[in-house]
Amino acid sequence: MTKQIEREREMGSKWNPSEIMRMMLAVGQLLLILASSSSSQTVSSNCQETCGGVAVPYPFGIGEGCFLNEYFSIRCNVTPPASAPKPYLWNSNIEILNISLDGELRIHTYIGKDCYTESGVRLPHSTAFARLAAFPLSSTKNKFTAIGCDTFGLIEGANGRGFSSGCLSVCTGMEDVKDGACNGIGCCQTSIPDMLLKSNASVGSWNNHTNVWSFNPCSYAFIVEEKSFTFSREDLRGMRNRTLVPSVLDWAVWKETCAEAAKDPATFACKAHSECFDFADVPGYRCNCSSGYEGNPYLGCVDIDECGDPAKNPCDGICHNVEGSYTCSCRKGYHGDGQKGEDAQGCIADRKSSPLVVILVGVGVGIVVLLFTAGFLYLGLKKRKLIRLKEQYFKQNGGLLLQQQLHERDRTTNAAKVFSAEELEKATEHYDQSRIVGRGGFGTVYKGILPNNIVVAIKKSKLVDESQTEQFINEVIVLSQINHRNVVKLLGCCLETEVPLLVYEFVNNGTLFDHIHSPSKSSKMSWEIRLRIASESAGVLSYLHSAASIPIIHRDIKSTNILLDANYTAKVADFGASRLVPLDQDELSTMVQGTLGYLDPEYLHTSQLTEKSDVYSFGVVLVELLTGKKALSFDRPEEERSLAMYFLSALKEDRLFQIVEELIVNEDNEQVRKVANLAKRCLRLKGEERPTMKEVAIELDAIRAMANHPWVSINLNPPEETVHLLGQMTDPIVYADSSTGTTNTGYTDSMKNHVMPSVSSGR
Repeated sequence: MTKQIEREREMGSKWNPSEIMRMMLAVGQLLLILASSSSSQTVSSNCQETCGGVAVPYPFGIGEGCFLNEYFSIRCNVTPPASAPKPYLWNSNIEILNISLDGELRIHTYIGKDCYTESGVRLPHSTAFARLAAFPLSSTKNKFTAIGCDTFGLIEGANGRGFSSGCLSVCTGMEDVKDGACNGIGCCQTSIPDMLLKSNASVGSWNNHTNVWSFNPCSYAFIVEEKSFTFSREDLRGMRNRTLVPSVLDWAVWKETCAEAAKDPATFACKAHSECFDFADVPGYRCNCSSGYEGNPYLGCVDIDECGDPAKNPCDGICHNVEGSYTCSCRKGYHGDGQKGEDAQGCIADRKSSPLVVILVGVGVGIVVLLFTAGFLYLGLKKRKLIRLKEQYFKQNGGLLLQQQLHERDRTTNAAKVFSAEELEKATEHYDQSRIVGRGGFGTVYKGILPNNIVVAIKKSKLVDESQTEQFINEVIVLSQINHRNVVKLLGCCLETEVPLLVYEFVNNGTLFDHIHSPSKSSKMSWEIRLRIASESAGVLSYLHSAASIPIIHRDIKSTNILLDANYTAKVADFGASRLVPLDQDELSTMVQGTLGYLDPEYLHTSQLTEKSDVYSFGVVLVELLTGKKALSFDRPEEERSLAMYFLSALKEDRLFQIVEELIVNEDNEQVRKVANLAKRCLRLKGEERPTMKEVAIELDAIRAMANHPWVSINLNPPEETVHLLGQMTDPIVYADSSTGTTNTGYTDSMKNHVMPSVSSGR
């Protein structure tokens, strides 16, 4: 600046008032930045800012006086024989890879392993645990992953989190496996729930890797940052000797909201010129710099000098920086607002227009008109393209076939309605995140409100195989004709999007699973209510099997697919896995699909789907109602993990009233025994020995009638054979499927699982 002044003096130039003002503003700005930095700094100036190449920004810190509170304490440790220090979270062994002020914390997590010798002897194994005092694992950035060709992985909640989820990975040779494809063949993945602080990820095998040991001696399970992991076929041989994978935590100032924290300015983390934000998925709040400021909001943000960089000067004239913003003015001889941009006036010369100016203005106006016309034509073409795309999707998803079948049917029937894409976008507020009520392996379910104030559930599916379009349309037609008070009604669909959208009635009292296994809700489930729910559900299946115009096999009966309304009336849902059975066939040959704990062993062994497969699954639901226990849980002892086998064993040893729910121990013992015997018959190994759903529904109605007419003697226990389910099946054929997932609502499709009828220790 001094050299410039001397040069101007040598040239005889004089300083004008605007230049003096600009210099004074620059000096004032510098003093303001220094003062702001000094006043906002609340931590020791001697804090270590990096550890092992990882930047440690406040509120995180190393050493006393350098971090906000104990949750943000970082330990910089040198662990021999490492040549460089590494940062660790709190006093744990959780190594930090990166810290972002945007609320993300990348860490290393452990890989769970389950390995065997060539002869099938199990080697010492490990389970991947997550024990976090704060900062949950991100449900959007991480995936639970299992690797192996004889493998199932399971992630379970701990310390009160009662969820469980998992996936299967099956293959017979390296030729089946593709690099980068984590689709259930050698590698599988599933989502993790929100707010995951404490969990365990276990992994196991059915055949001890004896059939695949030559190229895959181990199974692996871990929670990994999705974008950082790419599956490789070589991972089957040993995960390249890795023990750790990167994962992402969501962090915030634990656990207060902005309103609660702001009550005490001394402890409020958001400093000068910053704003506080609450987050639905992370308990606590975060801070961002206010508009016009930059820096670390937890130390205090400083003003951005918008005028400091000539290349980014926002003014057409003279730029004046002010606290948190800037102002513009025009030089002498010009007028206007002095700003740049489409809506700005800029600076205009204070003189009469010359012919050249008129010409230039005319050319400019012509260009603007031309651009406006081009934009109008572009929007019109874009709209026409969107209309053609909707028509293409409509045809691709079978819209013409659906219209034809609806036209051929009686117009007076309550057939499926074909909704437009705009109707459903408006009903869900453009599929806002707050409208999500469930997620599953096949898609996401949103709560929608139609113009007539009818509340509906809208399932936005993932991609559908075009070869199944005709079957999908037939299924929509048939399900829309089901008029049963205990079936979640399919109201219609939308075919104008890339994948079909299904519209169901909305049931708002949760699932039967929630009411059985939640301590606060199960106490309200009296024996009378449980028996009524069982009877209503059996009536639905009986209707689907024998009274529907085309018989329907549900194929995924479980307590999470039975919804309850405010009066505890059962509503059977989730027909995404259902199959229509031609009237001239008794069974279908299909890819094995179902849910762990409910899957029919005979269906698993033969791949032949029959109505008796639903009977077996319903039998497991009956046992859930009797015992209050989950169909499958790895928290229980080995002999109790499969509820069906544990129940049959207890019946054989005459221990029924030792395992039933405490709430119903003092109920009508005769009713309980008859329901238990009916469940036992439903769980027979051979499908031909099981009763039909019509027989099951009749027997349950008769058992309920016993309470009203105790003098009536009804024989509900015909002779039956003892069934042993504890034996092993030989040479099972398991068809792997790439779709996995879990959900807490009955509308979404269930996780496809392929299971063996017995589970060994540690699996």
